Amino acid sequence: MEKMFLNPAEIAQAFIETGRKKANLSACKMLLLGILAGAFIAFASEGSNVAIHTIDSLGLAKALAGALFSTGLMLVIIAGAELFTGNNLIVIACAEREAPWKRLLKNWLFVYIGNFIGSFIVAFFIYQSGQFNYSNGLLGAFTIKTAAYKTGLSFKNAFFMGIMCNWLVCLAVWMAASARDIAGKILAIYFPIWLFITSGFEHSVANMYYIPAGLLAKTNETWLNKAIEIGVTPDKLNLLTWSGMLTNNLIPVTLGNIVGGALFVGIFYWFIYLYKEKQNNKVN
Repeated sequence: MEKMFLNPAEIAQAFIETGRKKANLSACKMLLLGILAGAFIAFASEGSNVAIHTIDSLGLAKALAGALFSTGLMLVIIAGAELFTGNNLIVIACAEREAPWKRLLKNWLFVYIGNFIGSFIVAFFIYQSGQFNYSNGLLGAFTIKTAAYKTGLSFKNAFFMGIMCNWLVCLAVWMAASARDIAGKILAIYFPIWLFITSGFEHSVANMYYIPAGLLAKTNETWLNKAIEIGVTPDKLNLLTWSGMLTNNLIPVTLGNIVGGALFVGIFYWFIYLYKEKQNNKVN
């Protein structure tokens, strides 16, 4: 009888081949699949914002957002796409010498660029669609507020929130790889992603939607004035710029995501299930 799921050691073995294949994709495929993943995560982000923009309770709002946001990673894994944060696990193949480190860096670069393009396309489409007018412009104001919060984080806070985010995201990817059917993959993805969003951790690719969407909304005077009404201060608005997106959020969050995913999931499980096994085989 075929096993219904892989155990952790078997997942580690499976990621050697998965990482090798991802590392050997052409640059064109990396970019195009990256665009799809960025769009999928952006759809999850905008849908979460729609659901919670009228909820005053922070905890309830984040819990509801998390319940919806997991759809993004489901689309990436089941439909097929390349997500920078999940691709942190390619380090397993590199550590096993099944993929060169330079190909890992190439994958991360092209996929990251693709993720940004896909996220921005959805942000632009949402802006043009008039969705930000929901609730008399409150959704536009909430979008600005969300973006301003993210560009207002300190480097340290953004970095550590990035670590914890991708620790959970890569655990979701890791567990999804153990499942042999779609239902199992959905369940494996759902709860870690729900937890990371409810906790308010920072995901670099999601922020590629949240912050550009806020920057686009900021150009509308009605939404901007309403954002000020709901508590967005001039200091926070001054930090909500394209350069602020990069220096105050994407750089520290991306670095944190790499530590959380590549180190705390990828390298840890490689060392536990693959490195020691290899050393033991040499002794025997």
